[in-house]
Amino acid sequence: MRLHVPIQLRWSDLDAYGHVNNASMLKILEEARVFAFWVDGDLADPGQAEWTTAVIDASPSTRTKSVISRQEIEYVRSMPYIRQPIDVELWIGHLGGASLDVYYEIKSPLAAPPQVTFVKASTTLVLVDAETERPRRILPHEREAWEPYLDDPLVFRRRA
Repeated sequence: MRLHVPIQLRWSDLDAYGHVNNASMLKILEEARVFAFWVDGDLADPGQAEWTTAVIDASPSTRTKSVISRQEIEYVRSMPYIRQPIDVELWIGHLGGASLDVYYEIKSPLAAPPQVTFVKASTTLVLVDAETERPRRILPHEREAWEPYLDDPLVFRRRA
């Protein structure tokens, strides 16, 4: 199963060539990831989050930090400014002991078929104990929330 996170582009995401800038793509991936996996720490019960996958506390007093250890982006085609929210499709390609690999496809809006894929990407996140600064294991409730979203990893085009 995959998540679909709608992200609204900003005019400032465009570069001088009239397409979404590569640095903005990283922000779009971050926005979708945070929306899907992080819960507001002020919620009394993380189960009340809009997304069942949102189980990581994002408050300033969090006991867990998430650190990006790797990112890869493949630009399939230039993405113009689109007024409707774009569709960031994401899933987990690997759940390790303390890390997870999140995969993405950034596509044209769901409401305007046929969908076009602009970007394929992956992010490896490591969960880190905020006090010790050491990786910490994925907790049972996190694994349970994320396992339904396990799917095959993306295959990227490689250049030798």
